[in-house]
This record gives sequence, structure tokens and C-alpha cells, in this order.
Amino acid sequence: MLVSIWRYAHLALAIVSSVFLLLLSITGVILAVDAVNEKIPPYRIQHIEDLNLAQTVSSLRKVYPEIMQISVDHNQFVSIDAIDADGNTVKGYIDPNTGRLLGPQLNKSQFVQWVTALHRSLFLKVTGRVIIGVVSFLLFLITISGIVLIVKRQQGVRHFFAKINRDFFAQYFHVISGRIFLIPILILALTGTYLFLVRIEILKKPNQTIEYPDKGKDDIELGVEKFSIFQHTKLVDLTKLEFPFMEGDPDEFFLLKLRDRELTINQLNGSLHKEVKYPFTALAEQFSLDLHTGKTNIVWAIILGLASLNIVFFIYTGFVITFKRTGTKIKNKYRAEEAEIVILFGTENGSTLFFANQIHKQLLADGQKSLLLGMNQYQRFPNAKQLLVFTSTYGLGTAPSNALQFEQKVDSCPQEQDVYFSVLGFGSKAYPDFCAYAKEIDDLLEKQAWASRLMELHTVNDKNIDELISWIHHWSEKTDIALASAPAIYSSKVVGLTKFKVVAKSTVSATNTTFTLLLKPLSKVKIQSGDLMAIYPAKDQRERFYSIGYKDGMVQLVVKLFPDGFGSGFLYQLEANHTLQARIMANPSFHFPKEAAAVALIANGTGVAPFLGMISENKSMIPLRLYAGFRHPNQMTARYVEFADEQIKQGYLKQFELAFSREQDSKYVMDLIHRDALYFVELLEKEGCILLCGSLRMQYDVEQTLNALLLAHVGKTIAIYKENGQILTDCY
Repeated sequence: MLVSIWRYAHLALAIVSSVFLLLLSITGVILAVDAVNEKIPPYRIQHIEDLNLAQTVSSLRKVYPEIMQISVDHNQFVSIDAIDADGNTVKGYIDPNTGRLLGPQLNKSQFVQWVTALHRSLFLKVTGRVIIGVVSFLLFLITISGIVLIVKRQQGVRHFFAKINRDFFAQYFHVISGRIFLIPILILALTGTYLFLVRIEILKKPNQTIEYPDKGKDDIELGVEKFSIFQHTKLVDLTKLEFPFMEGDPDEFFLLKLRDRELTINQLNGSLHKEVKYPFTALAEQFSLDLHTGKTNIVWAIILGLASLNIVFFIYTGFVITFKRTGTKIKNKYRAEEAEIVILFGTENGSTLFFANQIHKQLLADGQKSLLLGMNQYQRFPNAKQLLVFTSTYGLGTAPSNALQFEQKVDSCPQEQDVYFSVLGFGSKAYPDFCAYAKEIDDLLEKQAWASRLMELHTVNDKNIDELISWIHHWSEKTDIALASAPAIYSSKVVGLTKFKVVAKSTVSATNTTFTLLLKPLSKVKIQSGDLMAIYPAKDQRERFYSIGYKDGMVQLVVKLFPDGFGSGFLYQLEANHTLQARIMANPSFHFPKEAAAVALIANGTGVAPFLGMISENKSMIPLRLYAGFRHPNQMTARYVEFADEQIKQGYLKQFELAFSREQDSKYVMDLIHRDALYFVELLEKEGCILLCGSLRMQYDVEQTLNALLLAHVGKTIAIYKENGQILTDCY
């Protein structure tokens, strides 16, 4: 099914962009041929890298009494616009050592200019550039989806270049040429997209101009051969040198254009008058243009020409493959109408799918007609004899994201024959709703007239392989279908681990069971406040997740120490300079908003951790409030107050509100929200954001409170604002 999704995406992108890609490819081939042809005249001299500008200008002035400009192009051909000793105008390529004319400066033919305009903008100016930019990006997506299809076909990256079966020529050519020209086509797509973004000024940034004090009036005149700037500038680094219009006039300057800047130079003493530095986007634009056109290297120009030609054949062979596949079965897959064993999986982070897939692959190898689908893909299976449901539980006993429609579909689409069912639940006993959703599904299936129980509900705690194998043994005995029981088959290696060093750790006390941990990553890893850190206390698959704050290169955790806590106990025994391995999981749906009218952060307990980092990330000084709820005031909450006061002084935070639920004057964050009802309603109405982190019970109560306030004041439900991305949550 996953392969099908990628295949359909690959095909859809190709269909949408095929006409434009065909046009771009053909014109790209023509321009690549032109780039090769312009390098054929031998105008580049030997050892040009050894020449500096002082030597060159001094030599050329002996030959040409009046020089307007000297240029060096991408081929390192040196050209001049000057007047010789006989008063004749000279424009052409020269030997910079002697000034000898090597050949006339050639202009692009009208045909090449026409093809260039067609390639860049389809003769439609800005509209055409937008179309070309979008098509370049689509080419990038097509390339990525093609890579994924090859990887899946070859069953992993390791076998990317392994021998493939030659089913028919179009298929064979499509895959082989895709491997060969992968990098050139990817570069064409990326550079084309970048050039588009720069030229429609999405990425454009201004130049930086620096004025220098004028030293020309009091200093002694120098010859150009003694100009320090000219002596330290290599000729090959030059783009253009424009000479003063009036020689000897202190108000006329040399204009030296390099790849990364322009220098205005006093013609009398060589002092720097003004410097204009190009922004990074301009340098990246030139680099992208060189890569995209191949004009700096004849070999690269040939490669790009072949890659462009290959895109034409890609389009042809791709459609041939599609037409041949129409109406045929996908190898090693069974349709819903054929499957006899149906495995449905419900997962939030993919681990349940891994176990289900290991069972599915064994069944296929045994000749069984097995089908593996997400729970939302439940439908009628007319030949099904066995239904296996592997599911995790999300939130407060609720369905994972790919199982939200399952119950409704079971009710609306009953099977027409008797089917045996078995439910296997995955979860962690550290949470009160252990496998609650699996139990709910087990009860649901038991009530169906068509479903007969094969086995009692079985649960797996913390991905315990022994518990999984116990279920495998019982299922094999019931069905007489042998499944492997070797633990290694069901153990996936944890990848993406990063080593962290403990910088500091606070301690707990009789009045405070919460501690903080400050960690420094020992290798480069992308981290942002609101991301998740997965730790592995037993160095196996069992993991614990913590929402993190990130500031000044340090990860901060706020952890509640539980008696015999699997994760908290492991973290608390760490001391300064100890190291641990953990995995950072990007959580972009819970990052601090880059643009918002105002933001409110609401936390209870250890949920305050990511907000400690987010407050410091508020560089735009967005109006920001923090509401936090705890049981008692203690040393930890005192540190939060101290931190908040400092952030308020610096302008990152506007207001900090605390609620203590176990004090005489008991308050919860919901009480604070009721008190500031108008603030929260106005915040959401004016496109502000609310971020929630802490317990799921707190999230439920806060959302119920906000929903009631919104209905009362503006007649809207909280669902509207959640759909708009104005309410972000990370609760547990």
C-alpha cells in the first residue's frame, strides 16, 4: 500500500508537469550544447591563476592608451574594451600578459537568445517565471518520489544499485537511467527552484554598503602596479574592472567587481573609497546559476545536457510503465477481495506497524493470502477467515490517528461471512489507560454477529518481545500456521541516537518530587523547544518520552520522580558529566509560532519544560503570557518565578500567572482562565495562539473551559480555532 501511494504520487506529479518538463528538457539540451560550443575557441591562457590585477593593468596600459573596461567570464576568457595606439576601438578576447588580441567577442545568436527566454519564462515574463519555478519544484518532488520507489523496490538503501530484473525495456531503462542521472537531475531541480525564488524577490536581500574616509587629497599619487588592492586581487577572481572616465580626476574612480563584492577605488593612490558587499542570496544565486547552466565546466555541461535529454526519455518510459501496469496485480500483494488473513494496525509512531509487518511477511512467505492495512482502511473482505488487529492506544484511552474511523466503518460495513478475530494491544503500564483502546476494539468486535473470538485479548507492555512471542505461540497453535518465535526477528534496532552529557541536575526533597536536568548534545543535532526526547533506560526498545526546552545549546528536562519510576528513576541517578544516549524526535506541530498576534502558554507540572525554552525564543517580542499550575509552592516554583521575572525584564515575557491546587487558597489553571476569560477570547479572535503542555486531564479541562467561554462570548466552538492551528497541544 505504501509503495502504491508513492507510485501514484510519482505518476500524478509527472502528469501535471509533463508538458512543461518536456519543453524545459528540450530547451535545456539546446542550451547545454551551446554552453559546450562556447568553450571550444582556445581563448583561455595558461597560468592565468598566477596573474594579479596590478600586473595585468600595468601591462595592458602599455599597449592600450585608453581602456574602458576589462572582463573575465565564466570560462576565464579575458576580454577588453579599449582604444589602441592607432585610435582604433578594440573589443575582444586578449592575452592579459601581452595585450595581444585572440579573437572577437561573440554574442549569442538570436536562436539561442530565443531558446533562453523560452526556457526561463515561456515568454510570459513574471507569470512564466512562476510557472517554471513551480515545475522545477515538481521535478524535485518527482525525483524524491522516484528515489523512494527504487529504495522500496530494492528493499532498502543498501541495495539501491543492486541488479534489477529486466521485465521490459522501458522499465529497465527508467530505473537504470534514474540511478545514473539522479544527482544531476536533483541539482537541476533544486537550482531551478532557488533561481525562481531569488528572481521573483522572495529571497532577495539588500547589498551592504560601506563608505571609507577619503584619503585622495593629501596622499602621494601611486602607479596602479603599487595599488595594494590590485596586488592582492587575482585576475581569475575578477568579474569586471571599469576604468575612470577622466584620468587624473580625483572624483573619478576604478570600479572593481568581484564575485562577492564591488569596490570603488581611488585612481590616484589605490585607497578604498566604497565597498558594496553582496548578500548570501546573491552569491548562492550565482553558484546556482553556474550549476544549473554548466557554463563553468565543459564536462558538467555535457552531463547536464545528457540529464536533460534523459528527462525526455523518463517521461516516455514512465508513461509506458504506467500503461503496462494498468489492470495488473501488484506483485506479492493481495487485494481486499482475495485476502484470507487480514491484519489491521493502529499506530501513532510506527512501532505497532513494525510488529504487524513482521507477521505479515512471514504469512506471505508461507503462502498465506495475507493483507496488511491501517485500521481506517477497513472494508468488506469477502474471503477473509482471520482478522488480526494490532493497535496501540493514544491519549486518554483513545484511538491512534490512523484508526479514528475504524469503529464507524465496522458498524456501517459488516462482513458477510463468519470471521475469527484476535486483538493484540500495545502500550505501557506506566500510563493509567494501558491498552484501553485495544480493549474497546476487542469489545466492539465481540458484539459483531459475523465475528467469532479466536483468542482472548492479549497485551504487550513496553514492546516486550517475550509477551509478543507468547501471543505468537498461542495464535500458531490455534491456526496451525507456524510463525517464527526467535526474538531477533521482532527486535528493531533503535536508530538516530545522540549522546548527551549531563551538565547539571537538581535534587528532590520532601516537599518537591520534581527535578530538572540540563543536557548538552555531544554531536550536531537539530533541536527546538517543544521537540520530544526519547530515552531508553534498559537499553532496549522500551522508551520514555519527555517534552524538552532548548536554550543556549542546552536541553532542559523537568521530570517528576516516581517511586520505582522506569524513566524518572533512570534520569535521577545520573550525575554531572555522566552521558546518556537519547533520540530527538522533531515535533513541529508544537513549536513556538513564528507569527502570531499574541501567545498564551498553559502548563501544569512538568509540562512547563518546553515553555522555559520557548520564552527565550520569543525574539520578535510577541506579547506572551505563561499560566502554570502546580500542587505546592517550593524551591522549584521559586526558580520559575525568578526565571520569569528576568524574562519580563528583558521583554520576552509580559506576564506570569501561578496556580497552586493543594494550598488553602486552592486554584487550578482553569480558575485563572475563567478570571482572564476576556483575554483568552480576544486572543483567539485576533489570531493569537494558545499552547498547552502537561497532563491529558489538564488539557481536557482547559479545552472544556475555553469551549464554554467561546460559546458564551462569540458563539463559536474551540474546534474552529484548533482547525486554524491556533491551539497547539503536547500532553501526556
